[in-house]
Amino acid sequence: MIEIKQATLTDIPALLGLINSYAKGGIMLPRTEFEMAENIRDFMVAIDTEAGGRLVGCGALHFYTSSAGEIRSLAVEPGLKTRGIGKMLVQALEQEAVMHELESLFAFTYVDGFFRKMGFEEVDRGELPLKAWKDCLRCPKFQACDEIAMLKRLKIRAISPTFEPSEQRNPPAPELVHLPQLPLIR
Repeated sequence: MIEIKQATLTDIPALLGLINSYAKGGIMLPRTEFEMAENIRDFMVAIDTEAGGRLVGCGALHFYTSSAGEIRSLAVEPGLKTRGIGKMLVQALEQEAVMHELESLFAFTYVDGFFRKMGFEEVDRGELPLKAWKDCLRCPKFQACDEIAMLKRLKIRAISPTFEPSEQRNPPAPELVHLPQLPLIR
């Protein structure tokens, strides 16, 4: 059985092992023990309770603005992919984003099909918060980035509770909040 929980400092060695194994393949950015300790509150972990509490997946929600956050460092042990662990992690991170009243989540990924299934859509990188680019500066692929930018809008405007009884079967659809367009970086 898989349990999703908030990461703790004692999870850092296992987190480093998982994340940096993907980093060796050029799929993720490597992380240091210092970075993990500094950002541990961003992380959720997937624990296999039937395997002695072994950490088998992780993901982080990093706030960039008061309305937008990034899902990053999403990883699942290679032998356990396609078992729903990544989905469980993204759902937990999205739930946290909603709790903090974020309007959108974004991710940079090579697995766009997975994020599409989770309700994300591909966007131009220029639509994402400029602060996100600070992490790109230390990436070895910075000049030739091949990751796909994905975005999910979360917050909807409340609809007026006053509508005619005949409309109760088909209430008006809520409107999505549109995010401001950011300048393109070239």
